[in-house]
Amino acid sequence: MIHICSKTSVPDHVIRSLFNTLFMNSCCLGFIAFAYSMKSRDRKMVGDLIMAQAYASTAKCLNIWALVLDILMIILFIIIPVLIFQVYR
Repeated sequence: MIHICSKTSVPDHVIRSLFNTLFMNSCCLGFIAFAYSMKSRDRKMVGDLIMAQAYASTAKCLNIWALVLDILMIILFIIIPVLIFQVYR
């Protein structure tokens, strides 16, 4: 008899969420993503892989949005002062 162990790996994105929480927390998206990452990790420990995948997917989406918003904010905070400086120069 052959037993195939199907342990599927569900990434929980905790490290990415923690980074977004500490360094790029625009609109608290990093903190919310961290909460969903922890929920995903808890569900994975219990054995509920479907909900773990759902929470991980939400955390990944929130992390991407946090990164995009922070990049846009950084660009705006650099470009707008430079343009204002050039106008009043």
